[in-house]
Amino acid sequence: MFYTISFSPTGGTQKAAELLSRALGRPERCIDLCSPTERFSEIALSRDDVALIAVPSYGGRVPGLAAARLRQIRGGGARCILLCVYGNRAYEDTLCELRAIAEGCGFRVAAAAAAVAEHSILRQYAAGRPDADDAQKICDFSQQILQKLDSGELLKATLPGSVPQKPAGGMGMVPKTTSACVDCKLCAKQCPAQAIHLDDPKIVDKSRCITCMRCVSICPQGAKKLNGLLCKVAALALKGPCAVRKECELFL
Repeated sequence: MFYTISFSPTGGTQKAAELLSRALGRPERCIDLCSPTERFSEIALSRDDVALIAVPSYGGRVPGLAAARLRQIRGGGARCILLCVYGNRAYEDTLCELRAIAEGCGFRVAAAAAAVAEHSILRQYAAGRPDADDAQKICDFSQQILQKLDSGELLKATLPGSVPQKPAGGMGMVPKTTSACVDCKLCAKQCPAQAIHLDDPKIVDKSRCITCMRCVSICPQGAKKLNGLLCKVAALALKGPCAVRKECELFL
């Protein structure tokens, strides 16, 4: 069986994962690491299975929530392809950390890739990506990955990143609710971290919020916003690192 296992709060990682999974062969089961109700500890793969594991890079690391949920899945010796998606800054330790997590779960890593998608917070960076050029590169990657899977060989390349990984960090910004809120509770129901109070979506548990931006991206009223001044400061900080277009990478 072919699985996709992904964490994609705003859809960018999912877009890249779908490009690759379609080229490899449509998955028979999709596992959403954003789901707060999925019983991940009950998911077990076998040695004959293949999985595509896709996560975004948050501050150069695998999102902590995604890592915690992925660690509950039993890989059972299944081969996997790792996919790290980032907003054109850098993915730093994400791929090497994802490899360690996957292998710790019992997966056998056959290949790894990095792709660029629109930045989930500062959407002016990598806007519109993955684009047509990315799609072609990912399609080309899929043919090499299929050959690798057919050969039975596992990943030989050294993945970028350091061990131990850099300290986890992030933007540390919590979206606020504006007066446009109509109390539909969609944000609370779909918050991957369950940080938004279901009875009152204006209440957010700051200790749980991971600034994944799902609430901002799905609100039909546009009632969830980040602090504008903080976003401007962050945008200036990333202007240099994001100025040059980064390309998709494949590791076999």
